[in-house]
Amino acid sequence: MKIIDKPNCTVRVFPCYNPYRMPVCNPNRMPECNPNRMPECDSYRMPECGLYRMPACTGVSGGLMDKRTDYITWDEYFMSVAMLSAMRSKDPNTQVGACIVNQDKKIVGTGYNGFPIGCSDDILPWARTGAPLETKYPFVCHAELNAILNSISRDLRGCTLYVVMFPCNECAKAIIQSGIREVVYRDNKYPDSDSVKASTLMLESAGVKLRRMVLDKTLEIHI
Repeated sequence: MKIIDKPNCTVRVFPCYNPYRMPVCNPNRMPECNPNRMPECDSYRMPECGLYRMPACTGVSGGLMDKRTDYITWDEYFMSVAMLSAMRSKDPNTQVGACIVNQDKKIVGTGYNGFPIGCSDDILPWARTGAPLETKYPFVCHAELNAILNSISRDLRGCTLYVVMFPCNECAKAIIQSGIREVVYRDNKYPDSDSVKASTLMLESAGVKLRRMVLDKTLEIHI
């Protein structure tokens, strides 16, 4: 092995007689050699062939570079996905997004509030007031229900739902029936409404954990 010292870095060059094969362990010459293990020259790096010279250290201190400390948390990541999904909604008044995450922290479903597939966004009404059939309420499918129906997993038991607004009573039924065990929400704009009261009663009775998430970071996404 040849060692070349440079400022703030040490380059180790290992001889390689065959550039297409890793160094071969010889149990007759190395009593402690294990032919089932690769030779180790550095606790962090595999041996390098002489044809490829790689620095064995980085940073001014001569040690490994530290990881970032300002990365977002899992909660912030999944709630951000829910908020980004909300931007797909055509609703001119309220945009809600939802994100379902399994116990392995993998996203298995997303959704936003909108009309069912095949129902025109330009024909059905978006109004909030007027005769029942002249408003959006009989037609809109909420973000939570869309996330459940769009899920790539048949089994949502034990999953967590991240949603921008507290679920209504109808979505609460779907959440309970699908086996979701926790709801993380950002806002609860209508806590005194009958819908939210009924939703809270059902979710708590079914043992679904409710957790409000307070966001204290501003993230910018430029597309």
